[in-house]
Formats: sequence, structure tokens, C-alpha cells
Amino acid sequence: MPKHFEQAPGLHEDPVPETEGYVFNQTMMRIKEPERSMDFYTRVMGMRLVRKLDFPEMKFTLYFLGYLDDRQAGLVPHDDAHRTTFTFGREAMLELTHNWGTEDDNDFGYHNGNDEPQGFGHIGVAVPDVYAACDRLEKLGVEFVKKPDDGKMKGLAFIKDPDGYWIEILQPDMLEKQRKED
Repeated sequence: MPKHFEQAPGLHEDPVPETEGYVFNQTMMRIKEPERSMDFYTRVMGMRLVRKLDFPEMKFTLYFLGYLDDRQAGLVPHDDAHRTTFTFGREAMLELTHNWGTEDDNDFGYHNGNDEPQGFGHIGVAVPDVYAACDRLEKLGVEFVKKPDDGKMKGLAFIKDPDGYWIEILQPDMLEKQRKED
């Protein structure tokens, strides 16, 4: 069985046994105002805060959020140390880092990665129905970069979080559905 499912220049085809058990765990983004970001990611985006770690000696806090249904949430350990291990062992966590004091500086802001010079682009959230999700987000006053039917790529959207980071809102089967219609 081939290692990869597609072909691209530079692919390494041989197994790498030393990486057995590796998990893509997190993407970290810096935030200016934790209260604003926690409201956005938990109320607007529906994520759960799994772990919060304060580092007073270095003056920053980490917030680990993820999508867990009720069954998965029931498996999260209540003990802080075990919950930390759980947090660092699961897939696809969003780590928001707050460097203390940024919330008090009116002129402070982070580069969103999409303004020049470009770098980081966006995170993506898969939803069952992109149009229903975007209707809700619009009613909540979320800022859109692109609505589902804007531009050439139909059926996906981009919104901004409180710090200006882009979030792609996508429906997993949208491309497949669109190809069947063509």
C-alpha cells in the first residue's frame, strides 16, 4: 500500500518508524483580550475550553479549545495533571496565547497573516451546512471576509475572529456535491 494518497514533488515514500504515534496536536494564535476571544470561540464557534494554563512568572496564559461532543467531553479527566496530558495527546486543539498586558494597550494588535507580508493564512472549521452556519454567524454580527457565494469558490466562507485571524467555514462534502452538479 502506498504511503501517500496523492502525488506531489518532494514526497518521502519510505516508512518513518520513528514518527509512529505522532499526533498533530495544536495550532497556536496569540490573542489580545482573553474575555473577548473566549466568548467568540465558545459562544460563537461552539468550542469547549479543555485546559487553561497560567504562567505568572512569564506573564502569559494558554487556553486550549476543541470540539468535543458530550460523549467525548465525558472522557476528559477532571484532575488537572491528567487533563493536561489529555490535552497534549489529542488531535486538533486550538491554543490561544495571551501575553498579559496586551489588553491594556489600545494600539496593540497582532498580524493576521493575510495582510502584507503574507504568512499564516487561516484555520478551518468543518460544519454540516455552510449556509446555515453562515446565516447564524451573520446574525451574531461576525465579520465576513468572504460569504459562501462570493467570488469564484462557492460554498465556503471566511470570517474573522476578534484579533482579525481568518477562519474558513467549510462543508466537507461541498466540492463533491458541486462536481456532481457540473
